[in-house]
Amino acid sequence: MPNKPSAAKRVRSSRRKEAVNRVHRGRARTADKKARRLIAEGRLEEAREAVHEAQAAFDKAAQKGVIHKNKAARRKSRLMQQLNELEEQAQPAS
Repeated sequence: MPNKPSAAKRVRSSRRKEAVNRVHRGRARTADKKARRLIAEGRLEEAREAVHEAQAAFDKAAQKGVIHKNKAARRKSRLMQQLNELEEQAQPAS
């Protein structure tokens, strides 16, 4: 329990910020899981769209300061690597 008014205000503002951050972090996690699941299932067209949505979610989370920009870049890079591997497998060998 905070003993001072300034400490009480910090608790209130921290809870507000936590709620906003949770939205952006959750949206990014959900989009990431969806994209990875579609890639694992081999559904190329849906995976492309899901990866695009995940990239946007990571960028938004990094822009808001919810996650670090390097973490967003790393997660986007790994998703693209997986998508590219799926596209290589989908193309017939020439």
